[in-house]
Amino acid sequence: MDNASFPVTAEAVRRLIDHAILKPELDRAAVDAQLDEAATYRVFSVCVRPSDVRHAVERLQGTGVGVGTVIGFPHGATTTATKVAESLQALADGAFELDMVQDIGAAKSGDWERVERDVRAVVEAAGDTVVKVILETAYLTEDEIVAASRAAVAGGASFVKTSTGFAGGGATAEHIRLMRETVGADTGVKASGGVRGLDTLLEMVRAGADRIGTSASARILDEVAHRAATGSSSDRGDDTSSY
Repeated sequence: MDNASFPVTAEAVRRLIDHAILKPELDRAAVDAQLDEAATYRVFSVCVRPSDVRHAVERLQGTGVGVGTVIGFPHGATTTATKVAESLQALADGAFELDMVQDIGAAKSGDWERVERDVRAVVEAAGDTVVKVILETAYLTEDEIVAASRAAVAGGASFVKTSTGFAGGGATAEHIRLMRETVGADTGVKASGGVRGLDTLLEMVRAGADRIGTSASARILDEVAHRAATGSSSDRGDDTSSY
């Protein structure tokens, strides 16, 4: 993707979006409403709680919307063996991508070999399935973001990702640029946490993101349509209630 000249079209934007359905308090009706919204707006995928994977796959069958899930979420503190078991169950349930949280404690300790081993074990369990590694950048210094990105790539990750959305901080353009500079063109960069409007999404894309995690998909795509129809922004702004 040539991020500097990203086309602001509905098709281009929807292909970026992993629609997040991860809040712990969501009941089945709320999950179904979000799945239906994702299908209506034809986003690239949903990212659901592990316990919702099988149901989401069944409900979204035939829509073209993929179903991903999270591993070691949201703290990254489960053992590697547990992350592997979660991954295998998610794949058995039909997940097509996995977003794993790195071992944040190991990262803060500077134990990059441990971080890399943790990632590699999940990547090996996943086989050909895309694995994104959530760094949780709100907890990391810039030097740690660089080292964590390198460890994720060394472990075989397909993407590095900023945030879970549960750590009191989300994606920033500065962190996206740093991650992109670190991993180069061959590894994906996903911005998640705090991307609640079209302007923020575009800022992340222009900084180097090629996937976006958000629960504000409808708001973002409605804004794309509004701008296409009117040539100007609406006054809706960001959805501050969203992931």
